[in-house]
Amino acid sequence: MRIAITFIACALIWGSTFLAIRFGNEATPPVWAATIRLTLASVLLFGIAAAFRMRLPRGKALRGAALWGLFNLGVNLSLLYVGEQTVPSGISAVLFATVPLTTALLAAGFHVEALVTRKLVAAIVAIGGVAVIFAGELGVSVPFAGLLTVFGAASAAALANVLLKQAPKQQVIPLNAIGTAVGAAVCLVVSVALGESHAIPVTTAAWIPILYLTIAGSLGAFVLFTWLVTHWSVTNASLLGVTVPIIAVILGGLVKGEQPAALTYVGAAIVISAVLIALRAPRPQHLRAAAAAEAD
Repeated sequence: MRIAITFIACALIWGSTFLAIRFGNEATPPVWAATIRLTLASVLLFGIAAAFRMRLPRGKALRGAALWGLFNLGVNLSLLYVGEQTVPSGISAVLFATVPLTTALLAAGFHVEALVTRKLVAAIVAIGGVAVIFAGELGVSVPFAGLLTVFGAASAAALANVLLKQAPKQQVIPLNAIGTAVGAAVCLVVSVALGESHAIPVTTAAWIPILYLTIAGSLGAFVLFTWLVTHWSVTNASLLGVTVPIIAVILGGLVKGEQPAALTYVGAAIVISAVLIALRAPRPQHLRAAAAAEAD
């Protein structure tokens, strides 16, 4: 029961973060909002690390944490926040469902993990699904640049996963403390480059999305997911990548009245099906051998 509750809580939090970003963009310049969110999260994480006397990463571990923060939080969130100014939250979440597949391709390219045929086929199918989504959303006047920006954000997150895999293993709280600090610095530079206003938010409408994304998104879901992985199989836990887009699409329709094009639903189904294929655990060796013997 606890595993089911934790899975649902993670899915609801991460499924709602895309909608929270859309709301935040209406009250605060997008990348400036990401900067504030990451700064608050970093302060909290450094505080937790200090309270529990956790050692901060050094050497190669520090480099890995910094690169992870650069791409997963700096580049990813900068692009995502900007992209969601024009792209519906549900569609953004569906595009992010491609992260596991892009990660598999990049991991093979960086010689981190071998690319199995099943994942390669799934990645090709998912790319086709993304193309269908682009065609559907372009038909309802969602800018191509916005869709490409969100897809770029998802690709940056995938690259961050691979770079982190190359780094030495380390405690997750110090890792995230360093990562959020680097991400906040990157977002600030991007915000300045975009010429955004840097006034501190003063309205409730501006602060609620920022605080929700900081506490629930950057801290709460992270802790829940860590617990889930330690008490459940990682393959089952990774099904969040399929569940989150569905929740995001539903919330976007109920709360913001987002209505994706009919063709977009087809593309979303293709992407989610591809992810399910990629995440399907291979049969154990003895079962494959038995199946082969039976076929003979």
